[in-house]
Amino acid sequence: MPTNTIRNVPAAEQLTAHRSQIEASGFIGRRHEISEVRRILLKTRLLTLTGAGGVGKTRLARRVGEIVMRNYRDGVRLVELATVEDEELLAPTVAASLGLRDTRPDLVALLTEHLANKHMLLVLDNCEHLLNACALLVQRLLRGTSRLRILTTSRQSLGVYGERVLPVPSLPIPKPGDSTRDIARRDAVRLFAERAAAIRPGFLVNAANARAVARLAHRLDGIPLAIELAAVQLRTTSVEDLVNELDERLAAPAEAAPGRLARHQTLRAAMEWSFGMCSSGERRLWERLSIFPGGVDLETAEAVCSGQGLAREDVLDLLAGLVDKSILSGAEQHGTVVRYRMLETIRAYGRERLPSADAEALRERYIDHYRRLAGRVRVDRMEPDQVDRFRTLNLELPNVRVALDLCFDRPGDAPTGLEIASELWSNWLVSGALSEGRHWLKRGLALVPGPGLTRVMGLWADGLLAIYQGDPVAAADARECSALARQLGDEAALTFAVQISGIAALSKGDAEGGLALLEEALSRHRARGDVHAVGVTLYFTALFAATMRPDRAIACGEELVTMCEDRNAPLFRAYALYAVGMARWEQGDWRQTEARMREVAAFWGAVDDRWGLPQCMEVLAWTAGARGRHDRAARLQGAAHQLWEGTASSPSQLRFQARSHQECTERARRALGAQAYMAAFRDGARLGLSRTVAYALEEP
Repeated sequence: MPTNTIRNVPAAEQLTAHRSQIEASGFIGRRHEISEVRRILLKTRLLTLTGAGGVGKTRLARRVGEIVMRNYRDGVRLVELATVEDEELLAPTVAASLGLRDTRPDLVALLTEHLANKHMLLVLDNCEHLLNACALLVQRLLRGTSRLRILTTSRQSLGVYGERVLPVPSLPIPKPGDSTRDIARRDAVRLFAERAAAIRPGFLVNAANARAVARLAHRLDGIPLAIELAAVQLRTTSVEDLVNELDERLAAPAEAAPGRLARHQTLRAAMEWSFGMCSSGERRLWERLSIFPGGVDLETAEAVCSGQGLAREDVLDLLAGLVDKSILSGAEQHGTVVRYRMLETIRAYGRERLPSADAEALRERYIDHYRRLAGRVRVDRMEPDQVDRFRTLNLELPNVRVALDLCFDRPGDAPTGLEIASELWSNWLVSGALSEGRHWLKRGLALVPGPGLTRVMGLWADGLLAIYQGDPVAAADARECSALARQLGDEAALTFAVQISGIAALSKGDAEGGLALLEEALSRHRARGDVHAVGVTLYFTALFAATMRPDRAIACGEELVTMCEDRNAPLFRAYALYAVGMARWEQGDWRQTEARMREVAAFWGAVDDRWGLPQCMEVLAWTAGARGRHDRAARLQGAAHQLWEGTASSPSQLRFQARSHQECTERARRALGAQAYMAAFRDGARLGLSRTVAYALEEP
């Protein structure tokens, strides 16, 4: 399958691609904390914001990132870790957030190499549940880089040498004797007033309610999340009644407890208060939605959360009720699908409340749903919605991880987990998440030792990803896969075993042996009528044979292009065109190469494929050089170089590009002179992604 990555974000310039991630809407106060964070970051390379749940660490970190973005040449990158529950997935998650393709087994080394000379602020948000792994990763990154700054948020410090810690306090609350005007100026009151106005338009803090609002801010200890949950109650009650009810729930004075304990008790009381204000159906749905770290859409909520006293037809109204009560965040639109999310603190409370009697049935429905989803979103199927499938998996990945964890926690469900991880092989490959894919596959293979088709396909998938990582274990996987397939005598298993053996041979440069095996696999897949497997085999043959047997690569690639056009499969078609273009170049037909690569560049630019685009730009530089347009070749090489930077790779590391890259560079230098070549190269590097694609296509 493909050697590229589709990013589910709009195309944007490299330094501002993550701006939308770090903008904080509705931000109130924190001037002192923002100033302190900025001051400390000038003097230290690692700063951790600590504080209780709900106190606003994440919002503060995002706000700082938005403010200081222009101070860092390579930008600010936010890595959200709340949905990552396995330490081994920390490095893959950081790599994905940086747009890196996971090309080596030692991903931390790849990260360190990529960040070595970057002037960047890396924000690691919600580290407390991955504390040891975050500490080790941060240590290695700081040792291996010179200008990288890291800002983390966590309920406790990482304990890394050189770390500075800044406790994030609650919002300032009114002081005894404050006037109405002074009360209204306190940040805790400003936040309450803003949220209250959204519930009751026209709400203002005035002489009639100022004392009650001040008491409420005191009772809630200035905790932002508690204040927001309290403001929702104004739909049905007055500020005065709100305070009286909260006084009853917090029978012991907050002043009697130490600060952190008092804040914890206050937030819990606010959570219990909100829980009590929910209907029985809303409470049940809150508990069940807590299993989804990555948010949920209506269809999924209905499928997984209904039953056991919760009717499917009631789920929509209950979701609306939880949104109204600020338990679920405002709906997020993804195409035609609306998703609902829950803050991590609220989700943790829901998990705690989930009755054990409901948990088991919920677990079974959850696994079954994501087992079915894994089959539906496979991008190795030649269907018109390939890109939509991939984007769906990107949204659902945190939830899929939970399903895999649930499967591997019990031996009886391990085969289902291995089946899911294997079915998603193409998704791991297209996204560049090779280490994560292999993490799940290895867990499954360790728990499913017996012979069977599930293990055969697990070995096949792990072997393929290992080939792309250059891991020698690929050969062992291929051998065991073949041995098990022969033992089973299953035709499908035998065919896939032959296929992986052929790919492994071609990856080592054995053109004759590898092509013979892939021809055999192709014949077997055709006989079985598996058109999707035929397409995959044609692609691997075209890609790996392009530099060794270009004639055979072209035949396979052109056949795959025709199949994709007949089935309207745009993703496969782009990969097929790329392979054909490479083979045409090897034959010396640069005109056909250029035509193919322009088509591919237009598609990969539209889907923001950060791994494929530099390869396209590189090949288009070669064709420009072949035309004698050496100035254009140098600019395209500069543009490609800038894109390669985002993948921690280069054409010299790709066997099928290294020679032509060097020849193109030398010809352009001779034709232009070293100084003019470097000037054009630098011009290309400054184009940015959107203008790079337009320049490659010779558009205005």
